[in-house]
This record gives sequence, structure tokens and C-alpha cells, in this order.
Amino acid sequence: MDEHDARTAIVDAAREMERLGLNHGSAGNLSLRVGDAALVTPSGVPSRELSPDLIARMPLAGDGAFDGPLPPSSEWRFHLDIYRARPDVNAIAHMHSPYATTIATLRRDIPAVHYMIAAFGGPTVRCVDYAPYGTAELSRLVVAGLADRDGVLLANHGAIVTGATMRRALWRAVELEALAQVFYLGALAGEPVVLSDDEIMRTVERFKTYGTRESSKELR
Repeated sequence: MDEHDARTAIVDAAREMERLGLNHGSAGNLSLRVGDAALVTPSGVPSRELSPDLIARMPLAGDGAFDGPLPPSSEWRFHLDIYRARPDVNAIAHMHSPYATTIATLRRDIPAVHYMIAAFGGPTVRCVDYAPYGTAELSRLVVAGLADRDGVLLANHGAIVTGATMRRALWRAVELEALAQVFYLGALAGEPVVLSDDEIMRTVERFKTYGTRESSKELR
């Protein structure tokens, strides 16, 4: 995927997340790895006003430097730090979706109340402690929370999902919000039964060939 296609993919993904109710207005942010740089959505621009030329280009080795007409999201730091720590990750989506954010305000991990938690690499989706947005402290918490996982909750804030492609990250964004909803409603109804770690790890292995099938021409 060339850089123009990557920019277009980010705009399409931002609009799709708003359409699905995973973000609203200028909430949340997205990025794609392109070579030795990251393309990051700009700060304060609603998805409906986003265009490919407004996406900021940031060198992965930098510390806030960017090219573009607008500065990147104020949360650019965790995008760069995730890419540095996770060579398998090429796409990141940060969202303020209702159910995932609700669980994050309770500061609770999401347990294995449904086998689809295997989509995130293990028997929990962790909730990391609170830190102010855009800070190095928050970035450190996020990277630790994503160790051997592809999704994390941010206390009193929202959630982040990752993927090898933007299509994969969007798939996980939808699945995380659904999982958070099931956990929330199950907890209201009673005490959800949690699947065993062994069962989930068996499902993790099966999920390595499950879900969206990207060709080399599809979204990164």
C-alpha cells in the first residue's frame, strides 16, 4: 500500500467508526504504519471533515516531529510507542465507544465471558490505570497493557485496538465493543460465568486463521 492509499484508508476507517457508533465527532484517533513512519489523524478534526491531505506523517524514531498542515492527535505518543514495541502491529484505532468506555470507568478488566475474547490474544482485555491523555505516562501504561494482547482499556478514558491491517483493527474495534456490552449486561443480570484460561488459549490458536481475510491489495 502506498502512502496515498494509506491516507485514504485512515479516512474511510474514521468515518466507519463514527457510523458504527464507536467514536463521535473528533473523539478517538487512528494511525497506520508506513515504512519508518506513522500516519496519524490530526487533532480536533471531526471524521466527516477529515481528508487524506490532513493526516500527519510522523517518523517512528521522532519525538513529536511531523509533516502536514495540521498537528497530529494529542495522543500521538502511544501510537509511536506501540509501533516501536510491536513490529507485528501496522494499524491502531483508539475509541471512546459507550460500553468499552463504561467498563473503563469501572476500572475493570474484561474477563472471558465469551470466547470472542480470544480475538485479543488472551483470557482478558486488561484495563490499565488512569493517566492524563497525551502523556508519556499513559503511553507506558498502554504499551504494558498491550503486552501479548491486541486490545486494552484505558481507565476513565476509552479503548485501543491493534491489527496487522486497518481492516483487522476495525474488526477488533467492533468485537471489543460487543464484548464489553455482553460483559456489562451479563453483570447486570447476575454473575457471568468465566471461561477457563486453557479454553481461551485453545481458541486463540484457532483464531489465527479466523476473521477477515486480507489480500495484498486490501487495507493496511
